[in-house]
Amino acid sequence: MKITLKKNAKIKKKPVIIEGFPGFGLVGTIATEFLIDHLKTRLVGEFDFPELPATTAIHDGKVIKPMAVHYSDEYNILLFHTILSVKGHEWEVADEVARIAKEVGAKEIISLEGVNALTASDTKVYSYGSKKLEELGADGMKESVIVGVTAALLLKLDNVICLFAQTAGGLPDSKAAASIIDLLDQYLKLGVDPKPLLKQATEFEQKLKGILEQTKEATTDADKKNLSYLG
Repeated sequence: MKITLKKNAKIKKKPVIIEGFPGFGLVGTIATEFLIDHLKTRLVGEFDFPELPATTAIHDGKVIKPMAVHYSDEYNILLFHTILSVKGHEWEVADEVARIAKEVGAKEIISLEGVNALTASDTKVYSYGSKKLEELGADGMKESVIVGVTAALLLKLDNVICLFAQTAGGLPDSKAAASIIDLLDQYLKLGVDPKPLLKQATEFEQKLKGILEQTKEATTDADKKNLSYLG
């Protein structure tokens, strides 16, 4: 797989990279989706991932890029966003994120993740790699097992910061994503209005649920087509 930036991407030096890949509660995916909309970003790159089935979705009459790189000129933030699972390819994705980070001279990489909560009432946000985030209210992560792209990045790079929101279940969790955005707003001074934040995050949650359900149906249809070829 390969992540390719457009030749005319025009990215400033030392951007902050924020990555959100599907995980517990789809927290990273919902949070980066919200940021793409809130920060008025532009598409600057895409994932070339021949290892995965060709998949996209149509939403509001537009084709949705299921794996893409967006950029905020105002805040100098590069966002890696995907609604597709990269399970089994975490090392490859991390290698590409690390390569792009080196290419643009990234100031830091911030990973957004959900972590499993024991009860639905657990709503803490944990951080790793940043004392400033702890000062802003995140609990320092002392003991945990991290998996996925975030784990691969932590093992490969030294400038990775993590934000983990507790989520109790496998369903998309907009509340957990909103709690991460709230801390990220304070950390990067993004000017997020907290009042409509949860409402918008919930809308993104519903959008993602719809896309994921349609993707599941499309996969089932594709399997049926394959069987019909064999029959």
